[in-house]
Amino acid sequence: MLMPLQPHLKASSLTPPPPSPHPTSRRAFLGATARAAAATALAGVKLPAVHAAEDNTIRLAIVGCGGRGTGAVANALEAPGGPTKLVAMADLFEDRLARSYQSLREKYAAQVDVPPDRRFLGFDAYKQAMDALRPGDVVLCTTHAAFRPRHVEYAVEKGLHVFMEKTFAPDPGGVKRILRAGEAAEKKGLKIAAGVMCRHSSARQALIRRIRDGAMGDLQLIRAYRMDSGYRMGPLNPQPSELLAQIRLPYQFLWASSGIFIELMIHQIDECCWLKDGWPVMAHGVGGRGPDSADCSQNFDSYSVEYTFADGTKALVTGRYIPKCHNDFATFVHGTKCAAQFSGDVHAPTVAMYRDQRIERANIAWRPERETVDPWQAEWNVLLDAIRNNKPHNEAKRAAYSNLAAIMGRAAVHSGQIITWDEALASDFTFCPDVDRLNERSPAPVKADANGRYPAPVPGVSREV
Repeated sequence: MLMPLQPHLKASSLTPPPPSPHPTSRRAFLGATARAAAATALAGVKLPAVHAAEDNTIRLAIVGCGGRGTGAVANALEAPGGPTKLVAMADLFEDRLARSYQSLREKYAAQVDVPPDRRFLGFDAYKQAMDALRPGDVVLCTTHAAFRPRHVEYAVEKGLHVFMEKTFAPDPGGVKRILRAGEAAEKKGLKIAAGVMCRHSSARQALIRRIRDGAMGDLQLIRAYRMDSGYRMGPLNPQPSELLAQIRLPYQFLWASSGIFIELMIHQIDECCWLKDGWPVMAHGVGGRGPDSADCSQNFDSYSVEYTFADGTKALVTGRYIPKCHNDFATFVHGTKCAAQFSGDVHAPTVAMYRDQRIERANIAWRPERETVDPWQAEWNVLLDAIRNNKPHNEAKRAAYSNLAAIMGRAAVHSGQIITWDEALASDFTFCPDVDRLNERSPAPVKADANGRYPAPVPGVSREV
């Protein structure tokens, strides 16, 4: 249900090293192409490396045929190690499913076997698509975050391996469901991969190893930026229904997608947690809208969050979405010995360590080897290898915790309060308690005012934890 990714403006005005070139990525592909056994019988049973079938083809179903999902299918079909085939598709919107099918069929004709009777539409289409798979096959859960918990739960019930795209839940209640589903998958021997792909970047992994070996000293500050011209929304045309109109949009509604801050910043918040090898104990922040903003969405124009880790280390995470301003898209880390860049524009592997605290190209002391596989592809290579060779692979807990850290930051800005990890982890707050029961006739969870503007958070009043 996700829209294709929006283009981003060129980032940092600093002088970092150029990114390592990498082969055709999911983004490049998107630019170039516009019945299982009963779940009760599977409970507690370790699945075989693939499945007991007449061949070793891993069959795929996609639930949510937007840009990210379509790109992820491409990565799955290009992964080495054995045959893969797309056999079922599901979405709320017929036009979106048709575009995804056409682009995949054009490039991967021999691996796309999705006749009309396995292209499913509607709020229950996820069940039909997953029911078309066998235990041990893979479902791609790539809708908006609001629907991710239920879809992952159903996949685990059916004995399916899961690739789940970010974000994983819009609220703490949804995060808890992902955690429980991950635990159930672990007991069944199912694999879960999560779309925070930077963890699979070989360049970043090389810097992490050096940090763990003490090359940077003690980490004291992390800085992450994603600032661009923005995603403001005008009055929404509520056709064919207001609910469907809200779901069609990528970033504008907190209940559906988590909102702009988490949608865009979860990768870099995950990077901060990876760098610290831990989770923040508290977050506080500020944000708001410019006085000239006519944005009708629920988002702020700017978010600035200070995360504190258990040892006192700070991570400063800044998102700003306003036209005609300085733009940046990068993550930096500062240790007692020196500084480093951890990522670059559009998650490029722009990785380098500097001689001191100056982030300048002439001051580079070390760079990793160039990446030969981009992280979007690498995460699929790892997942399918784990399935075929029965290796442990379950990223659900780590992904859910990174999502919870992002929720802490958003809640701190929206509420004007300091939010602790313990508070967020204990919270059962949900934006839409009946999300699993939504259908084509349901009213939308939020309504616009007379001017077409949807309710935006009010610091000092709003609560999200």
